[in-house]
Amino acid sequence: MRATLRWAHADLRAHRGQSVFVVLASAGIIASLLLAVALFSYAANPWQRIFTQSQGAHVWLHTRVPAETGALSGLDGIAGVSGPYRTGQVTLESRGARAGVSLRAAGTEPPEIARPLVTAGHWLDRQAGGVVLESSLARVLWAEPGDTLTVVAADGTARTLRVSGVAEAAEPRYRPGGEPGIGWVLPSTLDRVAPGSTGRSVGLRLKDPADLDFTVQQAVTLLGADRVAQVTKWQQARAEAGSDDRLLGQLFAVFGLGALLAAALAASGAISARIRGQLRDISILKAIGFTPGQVVRGFLAQHLAFALLGVTLGTAAIALLGARIPGRIGEAAGVWQDLPGNTALMIGVPSGAVLLIASATGLAAWRAGRVPPVPVARAALPSAAPMTGLGRRALGMRVPPALVLGWRAAFPRRPRTLITVARLALPLLMITVALVAWSTLDMFRSRPAEMGVPAALTVRAEQPGSLSGQELQRALTAPRDVAAVHPGVEVAALVPGQTGTITLRGLGTAGAPYPFTVVEGRPADGPDEAVAGQGLLDLLDVRVGDWVRMTVEGRPQILHIVGRSIEPEAGGRVISTTVDTLEERDPALRPDFYHLVLRPGADPRAVSSDLAAAAGGALEIRETANPGDRLEPARGVIAALIGVLALIGLTELLTLIGTGVRDRGRDLLALKAIGLTPRQISSAIVAAAGFTALVAAVLGTGLGVLSGSWLVDTQGRSSGMGAGIAHVPPALLLASVVVGAVLGAVAAAAVPAARTARRRLADSLAETL
Repeated sequence: MRATLRWAHADLRAHRGQSVFVVLASAGIIASLLLAVALFSYAANPWQRIFTQSQGAHVWLHTRVPAETGALSGLDGIAGVSGPYRTGQVTLESRGARAGVSLRAAGTEPPEIARPLVTAGHWLDRQAGGVVLESSLARVLWAEPGDTLTVVAADGTARTLRVSGVAEAAEPRYRPGGEPGIGWVLPSTLDRVAPGSTGRSVGLRLKDPADLDFTVQQAVTLLGADRVAQVTKWQQARAEAGSDDRLLGQLFAVFGLGALLAAALAASGAISARIRGQLRDISILKAIGFTPGQVVRGFLAQHLAFALLGVTLGTAAIALLGARIPGRIGEAAGVWQDLPGNTALMIGVPSGAVLLIASATGLAAWRAGRVPPVPVARAALPSAAPMTGLGRRALGMRVPPALVLGWRAAFPRRPRTLITVARLALPLLMITVALVAWSTLDMFRSRPAEMGVPAALTVRAEQPGSLSGQELQRALTAPRDVAAVHPGVEVAALVPGQTGTITLRGLGTAGAPYPFTVVEGRPADGPDEAVAGQGLLDLLDVRVGDWVRMTVEGRPQILHIVGRSIEPEAGGRVISTTVDTLEERDPALRPDFYHLVLRPGADPRAVSSDLAAAAGGALEIRETANPGDRLEPARGVIAALIGVLALIGLTELLTLIGTGVRDRGRDLLALKAIGLTPRQISSAIVAAAGFTALVAAVLGTGLGVLSGSWLVDTQGRSSGMGAGIAHVPPALLLASVVVGAVLGAVAAAAVPAARTARRRLADSLAETL
């Protein structure tokens, strides 16, 4: 054991550069994995992030009349109290959109518990008339800082408020038709817009969330059950946000597994390359009496020490300096340290990496133990395959020798070459998959009509008697940016067997059909024909071409499914036909709403303002829900993930270059003997790295496009939206990935290649073994 430790120490002193590289590579890989985990935790569960950052309340108690809430802070298990806030119920209007809102009277400083996180504008100042809106409510109202909103109180009095800011809160999101949204105003402003308000809201943060039910029971008893109007628990808000977060979680889980696999291969590649570079030393050790077991234990001790040191450095760097990284990555690293489960991940990821490195080292060390004690002279063995006919023809055509020799060195027809290309291609494959996801998100914003959202606005007649059918039609088509107006009806229908309900929707007419995004089959253009979403096809276990029978208000409705459309609403459990078909079943049926398709480049907010002004408040106008809004947090994370994968790829690339330079070092005599200059030799080494990166990049991007499209479509199918939503990135962007990988390889190989080409080699046993 003493001899093994002495040899390990001597080896470290003799190969300091290699040792430092292995340690830094391990530290970089661990730091990349921890940053990837932080990014996934940050984006895959936005509600938990907001709850942690804002010190959110575990329960909100809403009372109808003033109640003595001061004693709540004295209950056992209470960590903090937010409020109480005096509240008033009003209706806010903006650009034709309406929403019920519960305004809370707050101060000029945000509270410590359940603190709203301002994302745009600023918090309330001393100037009266300002309001801070919760982000989901602001999105429905198209409200931004500086906008003016109309406030309609319970008595019908209309006043105005100025939007001071938009904030995120760990409370149930506003959904049209659901519970009122949340806004914060000064007490004097609440007295002006909602005089006589008597409601109160108070939030409680618990020391142990498991005691929630008991604490709520105590609080309700203390306040009086007759005074409490509503109790909102944190699980309710988390469950409502869970459907949006689940898709992000699944998407990032796949990215995380890919990043873990790429990091594992990079770490094992660096270790194996170092051991292969010491085969001569291993032979000498065995010649002086080292047993195979001593060799294996020596390498294991070395690389476990490297791994522990690298893991410690990488983990410490993220823990201490991660929050200082600029941009979204630093923000994610800072928030992640406060999220639940952070400690387990901070310990589990490095521990798993150490076990992985130990496994890779054990395999490589076992191979090192089998090295024969008498080395075979390399000069007696062919270093590569003979020159091919294509290579000889290339030299005859005056192709630069550096390119021909570089191609030959990059692909010597060995199995190891395929492994090298595969390891380098994996990070590029994952980067391409991330770009496919990014391009798909861009499609939802730039061309929503191709993603199942052709209509930008949804209009409902707030006062049906104020506008007749023809007058309403003329009012809706008056703005010049309105390309088409499609009437619509939605009813609940019982599925066969009456075991559940689905959404039966009539959109458009036979003369002016609605532009559904049909990805399978054809549009519905005949009587009793319909298109359905993937969620409905899965629910009823039917396919395109089948007939389905359902029950609507006690009457049977039989439809022929002729196509599958992309349906982003209701989990895809929607079957759509024309309004004419539904009127045949019920002649008294009238449209409930209208979908407005706008001209390309039109601003939905400007059209909504024009419609609201023309209709005089008789219309309720909302922006059609876009599923891309739910996935918007993924944009920044995908960009940061590409950076993490690029770092892992760079580690793999440096290992590849180091191995190539070492393997080519013994061929320098032969290259000089045939007349190549040091510059040509350096160019050959650089060309070998560039060719390897080129093949890996082409392979990685090609497979990445296929894998990314399959992954996005699979996610769409599982969510009920349906396959056919994946969008391939532009060819120019994919080409830039390939070019960037090749240029990075060339730049990284230039310096070591130049140093190697200028070495003075002696034709001795040391250079031929």
